[in-house]
Amino acid sequence: MATKYIVGSVAASFAFAYVCGVYVADRKVFGGTTPRTMATNEWGKETDRKLQAWPRTAGPPVAMNPISRQNFVVKVKPSPEP
Repeated sequence: MATKYIVGSVAASFAFAYVCGVYVADRKVFGGTTPRTMATNEWGKETDRKLQAWPRTAGPPVAMNPISRQNFVVKVKPSPEP
């Protein structure tokens, strides 16, 4: 009995959130405009072109530490041979 109320309430809350999102983001109820870089894919194409033109240089493998945002060189330990 309570399950239908819970499922109905969750579905209604998702529908309400979707409608609010459409009106705020797409219909611009609070004003504003969509930037040109978001409306067209011109910016993305230019960014891809510049990234592909970057010279690639090989270096030691690094692991990213997302907590401190520092790069550390990964040192591979040689395995002992039996």
